[in-house]
Amino acid sequence: MPCALCSADAPLSSFAVTGGPDGASVEICGICEAQINGTPEPDHWRALASTMWSEDPATQVMAARMLARLADQDWARDLADQLWLDDDTRAWAENLPQASNHKDSNGVPLAQGDTVVLIKDLPVKGGGFTAKRGTAVHRISLVADNPAHIEGRVEGQRIVILTEFVKKR
Repeated sequence: MPCALCSADAPLSSFAVTGGPDGASVEICGICEAQINGTPEPDHWRALASTMWSEDPATQVMAARMLARLADQDWARDLADQLWLDDDTRAWAENLPQASNHKDSNGVPLAQGDTVVLIKDLPVKGGGFTAKRGTAVHRISLVADNPAHIEGRVEGQRIVILTEFVKKR
Protein backbone atom coordinates (compact mmCIF):
# COMPACT_ATOMS: atom_id res chain seq x y z
CA MET A 1 0.00 0.00 0.00
CA PRO A 2 1.46 3.41 -0.90
CA CYS A 3 1.68 6.43 1.40
CA ALA A 4 -1.71 8.17 1.61
CA LEU A 5 -0.13 11.59 1.00
CA CYS A 6 2.85 11.22 -1.34
CA SER A 7 2.08 7.80 -2.87
CA ALA A 8 5.59 6.55 -2.05
CA ASP A 9 6.04 2.81 -1.83
CA ALA A 10 7.76 2.81 1.57
CA PRO A 11 7.16 1.43 5.07
CA LEU A 12 4.09 3.13 6.54
CA SER A 13 2.97 4.10 10.00
CA SER A 14 -0.34 5.31 11.32
CA PHE A 15 -0.47 9.09 11.80
CA ALA A 16 -3.26 10.54 13.98
CA VAL A 17 -5.25 13.31 12.31
CA THR A 18 -6.27 15.60 15.15
CA GLY A 19 -9.25 17.87 15.51
CA GLY A 20 -11.81 15.42 14.14
CA PRO A 21 -13.24 12.00 14.98
CA ASP A 22 -11.35 10.09 17.66
CA GLY A 23 -8.99 7.54 16.18
CA ALA A 24 -8.89 9.16 12.73
CA SER A 25 -5.56 8.44 11.08
CA VAL A 26 -3.77 8.06 7.77
CA GLU A 27 -1.06 5.60 6.78
CA ILE A 28 1.98 7.66 5.77
CA CYS A 29 5.68 7.20 5.11
CA GLY A 30 8.45 8.40 7.41
CA ILE A 31 9.39 11.26 5.07
CA CYS A 32 5.86 12.71 5.17
CA GLU A 33 5.68 12.33 8.96
CA ALA A 34 9.04 14.06 9.46
CA GLN A 35 8.00 16.95 7.21
CA ILE A 36 4.58 17.31 8.83
CA ASN A 37 6.29 17.63 12.20
CA GLY A 38 9.12 19.78 10.84
CA THR A 39 9.78 21.90 7.78
CA PRO A 40 8.03 20.71 4.61
CA GLU A 41 10.10 20.40 1.43
CA PRO A 42 7.75 21.75 -1.29
CA ASP A 43 8.80 19.35 -4.06
CA HIS A 44 7.96 16.32 -1.90
CA TRP A 45 4.34 17.47 -1.63
CA ARG A 46 3.57 17.81 -5.36
CA ALA A 47 1.84 14.41 -5.14
CA LEU A 48 -0.98 16.17 -3.27
CA ALA A 49 -2.31 17.08 -6.73
CA SER A 50 -3.69 13.54 -6.93
CA THR A 51 -3.97 12.43 -3.29
CA MET A 52 -6.12 15.44 -2.30
CA TRP A 53 -8.96 13.76 -4.24
CA SER A 54 -8.95 10.71 -1.95
CA GLU A 55 -12.35 9.54 -0.72
CA ASP A 56 -10.90 9.19 2.81
CA PRO A 57 -11.77 12.33 4.85
CA ALA A 58 -8.62 12.03 7.01
CA THR A 59 -6.45 12.06 3.87
CA GLN A 60 -8.38 15.06 2.53
CA VAL A 61 -7.84 16.90 5.82
CA MET A 62 -4.09 16.24 5.81
CA ALA A 63 -3.86 17.32 2.15
CA ALA A 64 -5.72 20.56 2.91
CA ARG A 65 -3.51 21.28 5.93
CA MET A 66 -0.30 20.67 3.99
CA LEU A 67 -1.48 22.84 1.09
CA ALA A 68 -2.20 25.61 3.62
CA ARG A 69 1.33 25.26 5.05
CA LEU A 70 2.77 25.48 1.54
CA ALA A 71 0.70 28.55 0.58
CA ASP A 72 3.85 30.45 -0.37
CA GLN A 73 4.16 28.10 -3.40
CA ASP A 74 2.09 29.05 -6.46
CA TRP A 75 1.25 25.44 -7.28
CA ALA A 76 0.06 24.76 -3.72
CA ARG A 77 -2.23 27.83 -3.75
CA ASP A 78 -3.67 26.67 -7.09
CA LEU A 79 -4.35 23.18 -5.70
CA ALA A 80 -5.90 24.62 -2.53
CA ASP A 81 -8.25 26.71 -4.68
CA GLN A 82 -9.32 23.58 -6.58
CA LEU A 83 -9.81 21.42 -3.49
CA TRP A 84 -13.47 20.83 -2.67
CA LEU A 85 -14.37 19.56 0.81
CA ASP A 86 -17.81 19.05 2.30
CA ASP A 87 -18.65 21.36 5.20
CA ASP A 88 -17.78 18.87 7.97
CA THR A 89 -14.43 17.94 6.42
CA ARG A 90 -13.54 21.60 5.80
CA ALA A 91 -14.33 22.42 9.47
CA TRP A 92 -12.12 19.49 10.55
CA ALA A 93 -9.27 20.66 8.29
CA GLU A 94 -9.47 24.14 9.80
CA ASN A 95 -9.67 22.79 13.37
CA LEU A 96 -5.92 22.80 13.91
CA PRO A 97 -4.66 21.60 17.25
CA GLN A 98 -3.91 24.38 19.67
CA ALA A 99 -0.35 24.74 20.87
CA SER A 100 0.01 22.95 24.16
CA ASN A 101 2.36 23.45 27.05
CA HIS A 102 3.06 19.70 27.16
CA LYS A 103 6.79 19.11 26.64
CA ASP A 104 8.89 15.95 26.88
CA SER A 105 12.01 15.58 29.04
CA ASN A 106 14.07 17.44 26.40
CA GLY A 107 11.63 20.35 26.10
CA VAL A 108 10.20 19.15 22.76
CA PRO A 109 6.49 20.05 22.41
CA LEU A 110 4.08 17.11 22.54
CA ALA A 111 0.83 16.89 20.57
CA GLN A 112 -2.22 14.69 20.71
CA GLY A 113 -1.49 11.41 18.89
CA ASP A 114 2.31 11.57 19.22
CA THR A 115 4.45 8.56 20.05
CA VAL A 116 6.76 8.81 23.05
CA VAL A 117 9.34 6.50 24.61
CA LEU A 118 9.76 6.01 28.35
CA ILE A 119 13.20 7.09 29.60
CA LYS A 120 12.90 5.41 32.99
CA ASP A 121 11.30 2.30 34.50
CA LEU A 122 7.98 3.45 35.98
CA PRO A 123 6.04 1.44 38.57
CA VAL A 124 2.35 1.62 37.66
CA LYS A 125 0.27 2.22 40.76
CA GLY A 126 -2.72 -0.11 40.84
CA GLY A 127 -1.52 -1.84 37.69
CA GLY A 128 0.75 -4.40 39.33
CA PHE A 129 3.55 -3.97 36.78
CA THR A 130 6.47 -1.74 35.89
CA ALA A 131 6.47 0.08 32.57
CA LYS A 132 10.02 -0.53 31.33
CA ARG A 133 12.45 2.06 30.00
CA GLY A 134 12.41 2.10 26.19
CA THR A 135 8.70 1.21 25.94
CA ALA A 136 7.02 3.10 23.10
CA VAL A 137 3.65 4.64 23.95
CA HIS A 138 1.68 5.30 20.76
CA ARG A 139 -1.14 7.81 20.21
CA ILE A 140 -0.82 9.68 23.48
CA SER A 141 -3.55 11.95 24.81
CA LEU A 142 -2.77 15.25 26.48
CA VAL A 143 -4.30 15.94 29.89
CA ALA A 144 -5.93 19.30 29.20
CA ASP A 145 -5.66 20.84 32.66
CA ASN A 146 -2.15 19.60 33.51
CA PRO A 147 0.78 20.07 31.08
CA ALA A 148 2.93 17.72 33.19
CA HIS A 149 0.63 14.74 32.44
CA ILE A 150 -0.14 12.67 29.35
CA GLU A 151 -2.15 9.49 28.98
CA GLY A 152 -1.23 6.42 27.01
CA ARG A 153 -1.70 2.68 26.79
CA VAL A 154 1.05 0.45 28.23
CA GLU A 155 0.62 -3.34 28.44
CA GLY A 156 -3.05 -2.93 27.57
CA GLN A 157 -3.79 -0.48 30.40
CA ARG A 158 -4.46 3.23 30.00
CA ILE A 159 -2.16 5.09 32.40
CA VAL A 160 -1.17 8.66 33.26
CA ILE A 161 2.51 9.39 32.63
CA LEU A 162 4.55 12.40 33.76
CA THR A 163 6.02 14.20 30.76
CA GLU A 164 9.41 14.45 32.50
CA PHE A 165 9.80 10.65 32.00
CA VAL A 166 9.21 10.54 28.23
CA LYS A 167 10.92 11.66 25.04
CA LYS A 168 9.16 12.24 21.74
CA ARG A 169 9.91 9.69 19.08
